[in-house]
Amino acid sequence: MISADRLLPLWLKYRDALETPVRTFEFEKFGRRFEDRTYQMGVLNLSPDSTYRETVCHTFEAALYRGKRMTLEGAAMVDIGAESTGDTADIVAAERQIDKMRPVVRALANENILVSVETYHPEVGIALLEAGAGVINLTGRVDDPSFYEAIAFHQAGIVLCYTPGENARSQDYLPPADEIFDHQLTFFKERIKLATDAGIERLWVDPGFGFALHLPDGPDRIRYQTDSILQSFRLRELGWPVTVQLTGAVYLFRDEVRVAQTSAATLAVMSRANLVRSHEVPRVQPVLNLQDFA
Repeated sequence: MISADRLLPLWLKYRDALETPVRTFEFEKFGRRFEDRTYQMGVLNLSPDSTYRETVCHTFEAALYRGKRMTLEGAAMVDIGAESTGDTADIVAAERQIDKMRPVVRALANENILVSVETYHPEVGIALLEAGAGVINLTGRVDDPSFYEAIAFHQAGIVLCYTPGENARSQDYLPPADEIFDHQLTFFKERIKLATDAGIERLWVDPGFGFALHLPDGPDRIRYQTDSILQSFRLRELGWPVTVQLTGAVYLFRDEVRVAQTSAATLAVMSRANLVRSHEVPRVQPVLNLQDFA
């Protein structure tokens, strides 16, 4: 059970991390400023394999509509992906991802909407930066400094996702919940150095537990993901804002699964997450708006 007698010892044990200030930065072109509070990244799926059917857009018109609508509903940025990370999803070639995402990215950017692109292919990220994307949601390990230099050149940002393997689809060992943050701190220190040495000034870290997690929907997965959200504030010690993915469990919520991310958003705000990746923007935004009344 999530209660004060469980949370207080956790917050006291890692109080220094909880109180560490994180960077503030702006995307001047899009009129977006990110401070030390919780913002929302709305998901726009161009992959028909996505298990979250409500965010799949099958046409350019549907994608443009969804991107605009989520922005009006409160999303600070729109996150576009063209390949699902599900175990059974098809692998989509980099060239095909570019072809699917480029017109949507360009159209939304022309509407002055900050767009992030979810990919683990450097060539996809660079091509879509040139199309107007402002953020790369990097779901894999890229060691080539020229990739990060391209992001810096475009005055763009990056979300560094923890991946225990090569990328989000790798079937790799995921450390136990009580050990994973030590692994992540090591991972992020190395990745942050790569990015900042290349000149990147806008950066989030994402514990990435929504990826590389192959537990079936059930009690073990719920416990793991809930604990991961509650402990995500520990990454603040890196000095950069933290992103978390909002989870949902059919096992727990059944027919009301579309409100599951509202519950996860409440935990994320309590854990001082700075950016939440959400499929349910209008349901989640009121939770984030509570920050203005606390």
